[in-house]
Amino acid sequence: MPSTFDLIVKGGTVVTASDVVKADIGIRDGVITAVAAELEGPTTIDAGGLLVLPGGVDTHVHLEQPSAGPAQMCDTFETGTASAAAGGTTTVICFASQLRGQSLKTAVADYRVAAGKSRVDYSFHLTISDPTDTVLQDELPGLIASGCRSVKVFMTYDGIGLDDAQLIRTLAAARKGGALVCVHAEHHALIAYLSERLVAAGLTAPKYHAWAKPTVVEREAISRIVAIAEVLDVPIQVFHVSGPEPAAEIARAQARGMKVWGETCPQYLTITAADLDRPGFEGAKFMFGPAPRGPAEAEGLWAAIRAGTIGVISSDHAPTRFDDPRGKKVAGENGPFNKVPNGIPGLATRLPLIFHEGVGKGHIDLSKFVDLVATRPAKLYGLYPKKGTIAVGSDADLVLFDPAARQVLTNTGQHHGSDYTPYEGREVTGKVVATYLRGRCVFENDRVTGPVGGGAFVARAPYAEIAPRGVFPIPFDPVTGTIVGEALPHAAE
Repeated sequence: MPSTFDLIVKGGTVVTASDVVKADIGIRDGVITAVAAELEGPTTIDAGGLLVLPGGVDTHVHLEQPSAGPAQMCDTFETGTASAAAGGTTTVICFASQLRGQSLKTAVADYRVAAGKSRVDYSFHLTISDPTDTVLQDELPGLIASGCRSVKVFMTYDGIGLDDAQLIRTLAAARKGGALVCVHAEHHALIAYLSERLVAAGLTAPKYHAWAKPTVVEREAISRIVAIAEVLDVPIQVFHVSGPEPAAEIARAQARGMKVWGETCPQYLTITAADLDRPGFEGAKFMFGPAPRGPAEAEGLWAAIRAGTIGVISSDHAPTRFDDPRGKKVAGENGPFNKVPNGIPGLATRLPLIFHEGVGKGHIDLSKFVDLVATRPAKLYGLYPKKGTIAVGSDADLVLFDPAARQVLTNTGQHHGSDYTPYEGREVTGKVVATYLRGRCVFENDRVTGPVGGGAFVARAPYAEIAPRGVFPIPFDPVTGTIVGEALPHAAE
């Protein structure tokens, strides 16, 4: 008689977004089939003394992303997902990015080929930089229906940022297709003006990156995209919220009942503007957008996390090499800050950093930690309960995590394509011991064991979380062109 289980993870402390319990996990055909005490089977993994977490879900990852300029991100799906496995992440959502003048459908088809080398499971955001009628009307609906139920828009950056008219049309098209809109919210013209004036004044070092991107440019852009989303009744998530002021804009929208969600990243909780002011060009290693802030902003973010304003912590893994003419030094050894590519690596450090900073320092408990890095992102992006939890019927994506292990973060341990980590030499408590994707070990004993191409595309069907509310500030739905009755009193004021 065949065994009930192919594999049992035995003796660990199972952590979900709602519970912390000592239990065994039974797995068959890559799916969890039992969570109970004293399970028996022919093959067991000893998890004694360890936490057993659901595999991390990182919903903000740049891999093998094309660029219109000379700078290039350095991680392929092969290297980037090795780093994901090393960091306890078993599902990534990456950006299938359209270049200006390119067909979005062609961009996604090319990206699917590249993603065939992924070592972990994956899905796509549809990044739109050229919202033509062909893209929005002919291509986007079918791509959303194929399982890519999120659209990414930029409000800044030359070559990819959309103006307000383009944003309105793109958000309307996303709502028609049934997609969540993810937003990089910063005021482009203000950043360009500040950058121009700073450089003209001879203030070109990396530290002036933070001067060119003050909190106000993020706060204003969030206010503006929330207004557009409110008029069109479009659910949105604001990416990489950098501090309490922009978080407050999201909280105000949430208080009005809007479907507006916030995300932040480990760098906004661990890196400050002071890191940009390191000797020579070293500060470029800490350049990302929005810019790093200060310790007070990090404390404010933890408060927003505890309040539920921010529900997701993703990596925004966007690595360029430091000592490389296609990376941070694309404009030379001492290029001005506004010519240095934004972005840092972070896939492998996300769980250890958030555990150390969040759980270790008392900002959050274990269940909230799991919710931030796995469960809530899976729910928000239509991956739950297949991903993001430990429950019967869920994929056996598991992480064995040692909460007492101390480790010093080094670039070697990241298993990525970058030549540096901004966290070099940082000591943290908490370490990924092993990572399992659908019951198969993909990382163990500091070695990536998951095969190239072992990951699979996860299509996302329609889900209620991102359904429009049917609420408008006027008694008219501008997307469908229909009268909907009286506007809500607060909306008409």
